[in-house]
Amino acid sequence: MTTSGSAIDSVLATADREWRTLGVHRRDRVSLATDLRAELEAAGADGLSPADLLGADPAGFARSLAEESGVERAAPRYGTILGVAGAGAVVALVAGYALVAGLHQVFVAAFDLPRGTRVPIWLAAGVFYGGVVAVVVAGAVLSVRIALRDVPRIRHTAARMTLLLPPAFGAAILAAAAAGRAMDFALTPAAISTEAAIVLAAFFGATALARRWSLTAAG
Repeated sequence: MTTSGSAIDSVLATADREWRTLGVHRRDRVSLATDLRAELEAAGADGLSPADLLGADPAGFARSLAEESGVERAAPRYGTILGVAGAGAVVALVAGYALVAGLHQVFVAAFDLPRGTRVPIWLAAGVFYGGVVAVVVAGAVLSVRIALRDVPRIRHTAARMTLLLPPAFGAAILAAAAAGRAMDFALTPAAISTEAAIVLAAFFGATALARRWSLTAAG
């Protein structure tokens, strides 16, 4: 492969990444790439490099090309998705708490352990936090999937939320526990706010990443 060919391939790869980020459909990306390659090869035949034609910002050129071409794009809608996911998580958490409180005696009877049995604290904490995470993830994913069902690629976003949220919560819980330990597990507003901020940042960060992943994935 010639140096010119390598340069063209590099520019096209950069352009494709930008188009994916913009949510341009695969068929339109292929069409744009074909036209751009033809232009770059024609310019190369005239002794011009890709930089001579596109300038120093190939990603910006690709963005402008997509806008000028009027290709269909899937809007990110990060704010809407984060808002719906957050609301769904809160509703699910409240509903789960109400269910557990209402069926408290049933749960006690169902999981009544023999006298003297000691459950390791790590196991009890794992079951508790695991249950909370499962409820929150289910609420967030279902709310996004149902309430925003008409949003392009929302099904892919919900699927990727299912993959990313549990490990994000796991890491956030460990980080929040470490922060709490550093503050001697104080129940002050500052300490509680710090721990809550860590968990919320993980939740919204993983949700936003899931949306970005769904837009940049091939398809």
